[in-house]
Amino acid sequence: MASSRDRQRKLARAKLDRQMARRAASARRKRQIRAGIGSAVALLLIVLGSFWALGGFDRDPADDSAAPDTCAWTSQDAQANTNLKDVGTPPTGDVPTEGTRPMTITTNQGAPITVELNLSSAPCAAASFTHLAGQSFFDNTTCHELTTEGALRCGDPSGTGQGGPTYTFFSENVPDAPAASPTPDPSASASPGADPSASAGPSASASPSADPPAGPAYPVGTVAMTGNPPGANGSQFLIFYKDFSPAQPSYPIVGRVTAGLDVVEKIGAMETVDNGSGVKIKPKTDVVIQSLTVGEPELLPPPATPTAPPASPTVAGQP
Repeated sequence: MASSRDRQRKLARAKLDRQMARRAASARRKRQIRAGIGSAVALLLIVLGSFWALGGFDRDPADDSAAPDTCAWTSQDAQANTNLKDVGTPPTGDVPTEGTRPMTITTNQGAPITVELNLSSAPCAAASFTHLAGQSFFDNTTCHELTTEGALRCGDPSGTGQGGPTYTFFSENVPDAPAASPTPDPSASASPGADPSASAGPSASASPSADPPAGPAYPVGTVAMTGNPPGANGSQFLIFYKDFSPAQPSYPIVGRVTAGLDVVEKIGAMETVDNGSGVKIKPKTDVVIQSLTVGEPELLPPPATPTAPPASPTVAGQP
């Protein structure tokens, strides 16, 4: 009997040892798993912290490769001025700044008027024309004025001179004021007691002549913006059918007429009537822009390489 009980005790002890061993192994595995999870969490926190410190969670991360804004559009209140028409705004960046864009103005007065918009000197004005033309902003609008400066004024859907889009933009390409006339040379005057006839002879010393005057600030065919007040440009523009040289230019030039100038000059010769404010500046016959479209940018051709003049022929018998 004693040996049977010893065997049972030994078996029970062996079973308990196995159970304890299994529990110890299970505890070691749990500790290893917890340690691995802890290490992984710590590593993840380090990675996320570094990502956050570098701006990875910014909603609008800075992009050094993005092109800077070229144009700025100032919002206007359409409730304060009911003549304004909201058609959104052009883009501020990614605006072409080289070459030209063709603009075609079709009116009820003859052949289309073609304009070349200058993208290098007036990129924002050209971008505005492109945006507004894409919104059919100018279509079926009236050119409401023949200005005293010799230009056809268009681009106001209200026909009042107060209309435009719900934004304005700055002036880009205003011509310089003309240079002052040179002061006469006092030495050119005859000295007291001198023989007046002496200065009239061919041997008399003549004072240097002044430089020839520069061309007009706004030659015939110039297309320019006009803002109210000046510098707050919207959609209104001028097409000059006469040369204009003010003492202080204020209209920013956006391009020039390349075809249809005869149509502009014909319109400029129209009779004018009272525009409703006591001024005879409205064309008696309505000048309607049926459509205004702007084409794709065109790069200017590279300048021609100058060629050397041909060598002079050698005359026989001469070195």
